[in-house]
Amino acid sequence: MLDIQYIRQHADTLQEIANKKHIALSIAELVQQHQVRSQNLQEIEQLRQQRNVLTRQISEQIHTSPATAEETKQQVRNINLQLNTLEQQAEQILEKYNALMAIVPNIVSPDTPEGQSDADNVLLRQIGTPPAFDFAARDHIELGELHGMIDTARGVKVSGSRHYYLKGNGVLLHRAVQQLAFDLLLGKGYTPLEVPMMVRGAAMYHTAFFPLGIDQTFRIDQEDRWLTGTSEVALVSYYQNEVIDLAEGPIRLAAASQSFRSEVGSAGRDVRGLYRVHQFAKVEQVVLCEADPEVSEHILQEITGNAEELLHLLELPYQVVAVCIGDMSQKTYKQYDIETWMPGREAYGETHSSSNLHDFQARRANIRYRTENGELRFCHTLNNTAVASPRILIPLLENHQQEDGSIYIPAALRPYMNGMELLAAPSVTFN
Repeated sequence: MLDIQYIRQHADTLQEIANKKHIALSIAELVQQHQVRSQNLQEIEQLRQQRNVLTRQISEQIHTSPATAEETKQQVRNINLQLNTLEQQAEQILEKYNALMAIVPNIVSPDTPEGQSDADNVLLRQIGTPPAFDFAARDHIELGELHGMIDTARGVKVSGSRHYYLKGNGVLLHRAVQQLAFDLLLGKGYTPLEVPMMVRGAAMYHTAFFPLGIDQTFRIDQEDRWLTGTSEVALVSYYQNEVIDLAEGPIRLAAASQSFRSEVGSAGRDVRGLYRVHQFAKVEQVVLCEADPEVSEHILQEITGNAEELLHLLELPYQVVAVCIGDMSQKTYKQYDIETWMPGREAYGETHSSSNLHDFQARRANIRYRTENGELRFCHTLNNTAVASPRILIPLLENHQQEDGSIYIPAALRPYMNGMELLAAPSVTFN
């Protein structure tokens, strides 16, 4: 959350960013509400001071002039009535002011591309070459069903659309990619945490997933409990309202957790397969560092590189894109997406995302650190999807399929797959 003085000084710029991020917000209305609130609080304070003066006068007048004391008491009663009205107005004004403040967007980096949607994201690099099959390639659902690894029909029967079962080697692959990603981060000095998947609404607000993302979130009925769509919420909130110690450098955290998203707005899109589902697993990396743009930029490259390293280990072709302003969330200062080649889609599909939030999230969560001279400052926060499964199984199965229906297992995954080098083709007849 940005400071109101900063907002007032950069009103035109922030309005432009809000428009480009598709956020329905009037910065002018917010500034006006701030002025109304300031005036309201000033009037309340003036009346309270008048009441204090009159109250002191009553204690003096009650012995010297009882009649005058009664008149003064009436003045106090009148002031109390005015204060009651103003204080009720103050609650309404504050509620509206906070609602507007809660959707003010973060500023964006100077090198963030212009654009309206993911179609306008800018290609930075492509790594690896998509396979050129000389046979009729199958998509991940066909391969999964062929090997008895994926069952979407029973997933829908039991839980509704966008649900699935993984079976046998499908479960092993699902767990293997997560453990590979987790071990990769542990080797780079990340602290592992097992985190809550259900949090209070305040944690969602503090990490800027609410209010604008509330429709993407499942709520526990009649409770202030929400299922998170990423362990980023719990990892950042771990330090909410604290002063953290960055004397030894950035804090690097990692968590593997289940995640849940309602996918509101995606009706009719990606309904086949495992690309867009309600429940999935993620290994997330979150970093908290000093409020130095050069430091957090370096870490953004680092966490993106960690995800790229995983894709190298999985032997998958991918590309990295700079996310345009129109495809960014409210909280994001700068973002990269990694898209992995998915033969069944005949396109690259997003599998990873890296974001630098500067101090936007830390301000909301009230996470500070002390500089060398003892000054308290809000830290910068960053996050990246090290891996998300079962989505990563789409390119893993499709790119590594063989003509006979078998599936090659990358060397890095074999220790997690009981040494298997290949998922053998079932005994079927191929056309």
